[in-house]
Amino acid sequence: MSMEWPVRTEWLDQVWEPILEPGLPIVDAHHHLWKLPHDTYLLPELLADIGGSGAGHNIVATVFAECGAMYRPDGPRRFRSLGEIEFANGIAAQSASGVFGEARICAAITGSVDLTLGEVVGEVVDAHAARAPDRYRGVRPIVAADPQGVLDPWPNPPFDLMEQASFRAGARELARRGLVLDLWVFHHQIDQVAALARAVPDLTIVLDHIGTPIGMGYYAGRRAAVFAAWKAGLATLATCPNVVVKLGGLNMHFNGFGWNERPLPPTSDELVAANRDYYLTAIDLFGPDRCLFESNFPMDKRACSYDVLWNAHKKIVQGFSAAEKAAMFQGVATRVYRIGAQ
Repeated sequence: MSMEWPVRTEWLDQVWEPILEPGLPIVDAHHHLWKLPHDTYLLPELLADIGGSGAGHNIVATVFAECGAMYRPDGPRRFRSLGEIEFANGIAAQSASGVFGEARICAAITGSVDLTLGEVVGEVVDAHAARAPDRYRGVRPIVAADPQGVLDPWPNPPFDLMEQASFRAGARELARRGLVLDLWVFHHQIDQVAALARAVPDLTIVLDHIGTPIGMGYYAGRRAAVFAAWKAGLATLATCPNVVVKLGGLNMHFNGFGWNERPLPPTSDELVAANRDYYLTAIDLFGPDRCLFESNFPMDKRACSYDVLWNAHKKIVQGFSAAEKAAMFQGVATRVYRIGAQ
């Protein structure tokens, strides 16, 4: 499937649902902003998804996840990602003015740094932090790799990247600065994340997209086997106290649910049926105080609307206590990304 699969607003608008638990405060722990030839998702588009004047879910803050947006076009290659930090911090400054509503967009920011630079990583992340001293919280390098070609034509980094000495040296530079490491991996890489977490125990690692159990290409029709392998990897990772897991990102085409191929987008009940076992398994293994919800918009917007997605999140954990839900929807993200800390 082409990565240039567009968002279809008219298709999404066919399914509408009332907002569940509209007062529940939420930190959207993972979203992107970008301007691409096939897709524009900037502050106006995100605000439209969030809704305003009490019309949507109660998003109080968001975390910007690096996505290769607005890089500098020239200069030393390792510093070109500074453009993305400046861009995201500019969006955050607009939001912080209050002119665009109460939600604090990009209240925390992760950037892209080549951790294989080793100790030189410190120089780059310090430059990032200088551009957004109140909001820069860590690094999200490209580590997702698959030997079966799931990422084609995207860059497919070395499968053993997280095991390389230079990468781990870079990770230690993050730990020294109290920064976090966000990692998007596929299910068969989760054991590598656990090995990294043990090698750098002072580093907080955030597993993005619940570890992305693949359901497309070579993995299509193998959901039970993939689930078993994913669960085993997650159980190992959960023994590492310095790791937390993001609940979300399960509706990308990588997961193989095929939402985009239907005449109607999914309802929250349909998302619950598809995603519940993954979410509840992760929460059972990590506990609510190490889980945080994300939208992964606009990537997941190719499958469902923002309102429907958060309704599904809420339905999946409806049996949990108010304190446990408060942790997963706001508290863990606020703690891990130090939202509001100067």
